Amino acid sequence: MAKITDVARRAGVSPSTVSYALSGKRPISDATRRRVEEAARDLGYRPHAAARAGAGARADVLALAAPLRSGVHVPVVMRLAVSVVTTARAHAHDVLLLTQEEAEEGLSRAVRTASVDGLLLTDVELHDPRLPTLRSLDRPSVLIGVPADAYGLTCVDLDFRAAGEACVNHLAELGHRTVALVGSPPEVYLRRTAYAHHLMHGFTTAAARHGLASSVHPGGPDPATAPRLAERLLHEHPALTAVVVHNEPLLAPLIAAFEHLGLRVPADLSVAAVCPDDLAVTPRVPVTSVSLPADELGARAVELLIRKLRGTPVPETTLLPPRLTERASTSRRMPA
Repeated sequence: MAKITDVARRAGVSPSTVSYALSGKRPISDATRRRVEEAARDLGYRPHAAARAGAGARADVLALAAPLRSGVHVPVVMRLAVSVVTTARAHAHDVLLLTQEEAEEGLSRAVRTASVDGLLLTDVELHDPRLPTLRSLDRPSVLIGVPADAYGLTCVDLDFRAAGEACVNHLAELGHRTVALVGSPPEVYLRRTAYAHHLMHGFTTAAARHGLASSVHPGGPDPATAPRLAERLLHEHPALTAVVVHNEPLLAPLIAAFEHLGLRVPADLSVAAVCPDDLAVTPRVPVTSVSLPADELGARAVELLIRKLRGTPVPETTLLPPRLTERASTSRRMPA
């Protein structure tokens, strides 16, 4: 069965142009429309019923695919979802929340069986198996995350690579020479989830640039694992003086575990994090952090999708610059 991408390739246009030409939702030149219609006829392409119905078929519903997979920190996902719903309502749209692991077939099924105008996707992987299907659908979409190949897609996210670099730059300026990253759970790295890999790359790149000794340690989501992780870090890296934490459930328990082992934060060990601001101020020692702006990401994603629905050009990738707030958990490393 021919797909919209086949028609686009035959007509020499983008898949969105095919959708607009066949649905009448946007102004398209007569020459382009005829070329698209001829390509669709030659290939036997049959557009989705909602697309054939024309501009009057708008459902005013957006779909948010936010799979609650192992290793995902649900409170952050729910904060992002609330922001998506709130912003969508400001544009007179409702939101259909898809929390199952919607891969290629599931994503197509969700679009076929539900009347939605556009899609938002979270938990994006570097080589996300949903992307070929997403490119073939006659619906605009926005990814909250940046895959390895973002060609033809619209993406928005925190600049996680720059966030990792910002934490290391801050610690290097304070004189630290041995740093460790306590990252996302192992399954997040195994799925090659984009944000985790971007942050890890930024962390290791900046450490190498500053000539620091560095290591990366995936952390489980269970706070009860913090004491064992703290012991292992100190055993494997006796010269360790600074830790960057990108694992919300472990932040406060890990600080407590280090202090239980006799290390004072920040006198003996500086701690920085990438997390929501409210989590950074929860531990006994407020944590220097790069803010994870879930609210802004949800709002930006919806705004981009609404602009696409209206036919307004949008950038391919929007990266929010990291904002590091210095708090009491980091201090200058005094010479031994």
